[in-house]
Amino acid sequence: MNIEHWRNKIDELDRKLVELLSERARAAVEIGRLKRNTSMPVYEPDRERIVFANVQNANPGPLPGRDLVRIYERIIDVMRNIQKEEIVAKSEPMKSETELDSGVND
Repeated sequence: MNIEHWRNKIDELDRKLVELLSERARAAVEIGRLKRNTSMPVYEPDRERIVFANVQNANPGPLPGRDLVRIYERIIDVMRNIQKEEIVAKSEPMKSETELDSGVND
């Protein structure tokens, strides 16, 4: 198989990864809502260790486990930020919109 075939394969896999990461982000948003409602902390190091162990146990290779953990550290960091945004955004009082704010000044 030629390089174009492998590049097409990578493009296809990237689309699947984006879909899965978006699904994971939606789950992180929901977890952020639950944490906000129960005053749980966003950062849970024990849970992160469980995630790292799970992905290493599921890893068939050829990606070394340490590299997979590095990737997941970044994924978790991004997901944690999503949860923080969910908690902060929903806990701030909403500003009421006025005619000046909406740009409707007839």
